[in-house]
Amino acid sequence: MDKETRDVKAGKGRYGAVLPEWLESELDTVPDFDAFAGAEELARLLEAVAAAHPDVATLRVVGESRQGEPLLCLTIGSPGPAEALVFGLPHPNEPIGGLTAVHLARRLCADAQLRARLGHRWHVIACIDPDGLRLNEGWLRGPFTREHYARHFYRPAGRDQIEWTFPLDYKDAHFDTPLPETRALMRLIDEHRPELVCSLHNSELGGVYYYLSRTEPALYPILQEVPERLGLPLHRGEPEAPHIVRYADGVYRVGSIRRAYDRMAEQGQLWSGDSGDNTASYASRHGALTLISELPYWIDPTADDETPTGTSYAEALAGKAAAVAELAEVLQRGLDAVQADLVTPDSPYWRATRFFAGLMARTAESTAARARLPESDRPATVAEVTTLAGDGHSFQLRYGGILLRGLDDELAAGNRAEPIARTRARTAARYERWLAADPASAYAVIPIRSLVATQYAATVATAAHLAGPCGRGASRAE
Repeated sequence: MDKETRDVKAGKGRYGAVLPEWLESELDTVPDFDAFAGAEELARLLEAVAAAHPDVATLRVVGESRQGEPLLCLTIGSPGPAEALVFGLPHPNEPIGGLTAVHLARRLCADAQLRARLGHRWHVIACIDPDGLRLNEGWLRGPFTREHYARHFYRPAGRDQIEWTFPLDYKDAHFDTPLPETRALMRLIDEHRPELVCSLHNSELGGVYYYLSRTEPALYPILQEVPERLGLPLHRGEPEAPHIVRYADGVYRVGSIRRAYDRMAEQGQLWSGDSGDNTASYASRHGALTLISELPYWIDPTADDETPTGTSYAEALAGKAAAVAELAEVLQRGLDAVQADLVTPDSPYWRATRFFAGLMARTAESTAARARLPESDRPATVAEVTTLAGDGHSFQLRYGGILLRGLDDELAAGNRAEPIARTRARTAARYERWLAADPASAYAVIPIRSLVATQYAATVATAAHLAGPCGRGASRAE
């Protein structure tokens, strides 16, 4: 019997991990879903959990959104040696975490043995950005095509993103205007000093990957094995940013504004950011381990393929740079054409379009510069080629879609200025070409259950890791 066969019989996967029996059983608790949940539904679901388990759970309002929506937090269990904070929708276009948070709450309330095993008191927020989630509700129930998703997509400008508006004071980078939702998280973190913080994100296409705020080598094989057990590949292509540190396959160190700042300074660039720091940086003051789970909606079968290709890494980078530069030009041209005629110039769509026009221009420039570096003159892997091409197309469909939504919003408000209609027609024509060229349009849609199960299992596995003999007393060094 060869080693691979022995591993399969022992329950081991590609990364040599054996999922504990209890975690295997937890995967089976996740139900099927036919749609993602909107803001009102998530609030009702969390209220229902609290009503069904008054003996172990307390629901409270921990703040208000910018539009006055109550932010609900369910606290589960009694005060003990360790606390955990979990929140969904840190970005409002990432709804997997809402369902994950509700399922986590249900399981913790229903199973005293699970609560004891994980060893934490839990504070669970299903949706930290209900205002932004409502602007994505046009695609949450499907059809789950790339076009339907992109045409109803919304992601906020940097200063409107809860995850990236924590206080920042680093060299000449300063930010001290956190959003109301961010302040609610800050209060919870300072009040409870959580040992574990789980910010429930998701990506768009490709494979599964994670961020951790410090090294935890014993945890990596479990995190890697969970998606494999559910038929999902790990992401082994291009990371989200060049300064991101890889701990292991599909496991990275949480990005930091400080590291991004230092990298720009090393390259002789001035800091151009206009937002703050993130949850992990803020929670680190209390020694928290932060886990971010990133899961795609569409599966890219090449996401973990490290086979060298005939395309150089420089060519792959240059291709992404060209696609992003084209997008930046379309966004800026659209803004310039209609700015003087807008009826709702401060709408979320226009704030986002202004932000992403600048960000995409900077991204195109920095990506092109990387393509010219000597170290980029090497064969790219299959995963790198598809990741970089996929990024370019995803950005075009996402942010071009937001521009179209802004223009449609103006038309719906009765704005009949000629530049609005002309820009809408011109942008729509370009958008149709982007849709036709999108290779990911043929990718398979991942069942929502597989996404929620992966994120849920990663969350409880990390809590169990901390509760184990090598967890809570381990070093807090990054």
